[in-house]
Amino acid sequence: MENRCRFALEIVEAVANEIGADKVGIRLSPFANYLEAADSNPKALGLYMVKALNKYGISYCHMIEPRMASVGEKRECPQSLLPMREAFNGTFIVAGAYDREDGNKAVAWNHADLVAYGRLFLANPDLPRRFEIGAPLNKYNRETFYTPDPVIGYTDYPFL
Repeated sequence: MENRCRFALEIVEAVANEIGADKVGIRLSPFANYLEAADSNPKALGLYMVKALNKYGISYCHMIEPRMASVGEKRECPQSLLPMREAFNGTFIVAGAYDREDGNKAVAWNHADLVAYGRLFLANPDLPRRFEIGAPLNKYNRETFYTPDPVIGYTDYPFL
């Protein structure tokens, strides 16, 4: 585990030494399983990393929940990052198919300090306001993700 994590930790250390640990954060996806790149023990990997990161005193750790079984199909796994959350000393951010209710629960139950809403924010540039008043959300269009031409989908979703 030490050798597998060494490169990432060396980068964190170098950046923290250069600009200050309070300006450093990291995003980790220990449960990722894309293009045959999966870890044999993602829980142990994530736990090892957050414990190792503590010695650098970085500002935050942003981790991805394994909440997507497939595109558009959300699965529940509310405890999967909890050991990592409990082991990390800085701000703990989670992401992964959260909606308003799930995000509020994650923070209320102390599973996270913050929740990131990537796709929802992309499709709803006024997402905080929509959450605040319970407004309906625009659906994101996955087909427009990472398309260079024509440039659509990143700046053309409607506001309320």
